[in-house]
Amino acid sequence: MKTSHLAAVSAALTTICALMPARSLATSSPSVPVGTLTAVPTVVQTGTKPTLTWTINYPSVVANYITITPPATLTPTQNLLCDIRMLGLGVTSQGSNGSITYYRTRGQWKYNNSSTWADIYDGSQTDTIVQQQGLVKTGISINTSKPLYFAGQYYNSGWSTLYTSTDGIGNVKTLVNGDTPPPYLPAYNAPSLETFLKPYLDSTGKVSIGPMDVIIFMELTHTNQSDPGYDFQDLVMLLTFRTP
Repeated sequence: MKTSHLAAVSAALTTICALMPARSLATSSPSVPVGTLTAVPTVVQTGTKPTLTWTINYPSVVANYITITPPATLTPTQNLLCDIRMLGLGVTSQGSNGSITYYRTRGQWKYNNSSTWADIYDGSQTDTIVQQQGLVKTGISINTSKPLYFAGQYYNSGWSTLYTSTDGIGNVKTLVNGDTPPPYLPAYNAPSLETFLKPYLDSTGKVSIGPMDVIIFMELTHTNQSDPGYDFQDLVMLLTFRTP
């Protein structure tokens, strides 16, 4: 919580070697190798042997398709499709009676060489689609070599400062599966870690998302890294990439 100021022996033998799906809500890429075993011919005479052929498809990893330039610029190395989930919007204030006010917050992006910011989502944490972490964008075509930039701000009697992935301030960051978050993001067991973020960090504090996912964190209320409110939980979204 912040205070503003703030997914062939007798016929063709096929074996699928998939142990489990990826943990991420959004990823559709396997997290383990997937293989097939085929036999030619499919029917053989006694005393003869078919030719067996293995085909193994190794898991896709986002780094093979996206160049990530810190703090948060994504450049696809081939044409891709992008799905986006809004995981949480955490800009709030607390009244004297303990009531919580959730501020309207919007995430934006530029892609395919657009010169203007386009909304990814504009709303609050209490919105149903945010509560359910549903898709807010799906099947967006992302063109090769065209960078993706991200930005966010909240509304309180007027729009706050727009923080972007290219402004040099560093209030927009990206992480991928297995990354260790920066120290100002609350630890896995810290009471200040937002509930919407906890499923995406493992018990060791590392990012736990799908192999083709990128998680984006934004700090929209502070710039002083020593301030307790500087925790990158003001706007968090999950991008999942796939090939067309």
